Amino acid sequence: MNPKRTFRYYYLKFTRLQGDPKYLARGTAVGTFLGITPIIPFHTVLNLLVTFLTRTSPIAAILASVIVCNPLTYIPQYYFSIVIGNAATPYEFSWERMKAVLDIIVAKPGIMESLHALAGLGYEAVIVLLVGGSILALPFTVVGYYMSLQLFLKIREKKRKKHILNYR
Repeated sequence: MNPKRTFRYYYLKFTRLQGDPKYLARGTAVGTFLGITPIIPFHTVLNLLVTFLTRTSPIAAILASVIVCNPLTYIPQYYFSIVIGNAATPYEFSWERMKAVLDIIVAKPGIMESLHALAGLGYEAVIVLLVGGSILALPFTVVGYYMSLQLFLKIREKKRKKHILNYR
C-alpha cells in the first residue's frame, strides 16, 4: 500500500466529518488515547462506549484509533508500554514474555489458544501494560486534540468562505 495514498485517504476521511470542531477534536483525542493503550481487542467497543459517555464523535474516535494503532505501530506501542509500565509500577514484566505471546497470537491459532496465552501473562503484566500505555498515550492525546482542533477549525473556515463566495 502506498503511504502517500493512505495518508490522503485518512486525511479526506477526517475532512469530510461533519460537526462542531471541538466535538470532532474531542472524539479524535479519545480515539488517540484508546488507540495507543495496549487493549487491541477492545478498541472499537471502548471507543464507542467512551464517546457515548463523553458525548464526542465516535467516527472521529474510531478513525484516530485506526490511524495510531496499526500493524506498523502496535509492536513499538507495546514495547514502550512495557518500558514505561516497568518504570512506573513496582512490577517487572519482560519484553520477551510479551513477544512470545504476540508470536502465538500472530500465528493465528484458535481463539482459545490466544486467550490462554494472554491469560498466562497474569495480572501484573496487565497492570504494567495499562499503566505504561496510559502514560504513553497522554502526550499524544493532548497533541492530537489540538492538531485535530486546528484542522477542523480550518476546514470549517474554508467551507464558510466557499459558501459565502457561492452566494454572491
